[in-house]
Amino acid sequence: MQTPWPPLPTTTAPKDIEWRLPRHARSVSRARALFREQAASWGLPQEVTDTAELLLSELMTNAYRHAKAPAGREIWARCVVTDDRVRVTVTDANDALPTPGNASLNDESGRGLALVAALSNDWGTERRECGIGKEAWFELIAKPSNHG
Repeated sequence: MQTPWPPLPTTTAPKDIEWRLPRHARSVSRARALFREQAASWGLPQEVTDTAELLLSELMTNAYRHAKAPAGREIWARCVVTDDRVRVTVTDANDALPTPGNASLNDESGRGLALVAALSNDWGTERRECGIGKEAWFELIAKPSNHG
């Protein structure tokens, strides 16, 4: 049996992109737009793109609103896509780890992390190993659809 040349890869290389945005309200919509464009260029399934965009928005909003940090600090958003997963990480300069809130029916905010927990396949927060601040992340299963 002859081996094809060059050898066919068994898996595709991970796709990875990072955006560094100012800690400002406009950065939330900017991160969503950048993610949407990148997801389309990578060919992510629409359902995965929609969910990831929503959850990215929640993490970016938390970083903008709640991360008390010195002026000029940025929020970093990173997206890594492997064969079957999308992992989105948002990093800010505050060391305090967020926890899901207990929003009442009349509250207009406070549900972001609960939404991340409910819609993602996995999620978490952790202090950065090297440097200041923390990371909040989520993962979604992103297998391409076979009916298309």
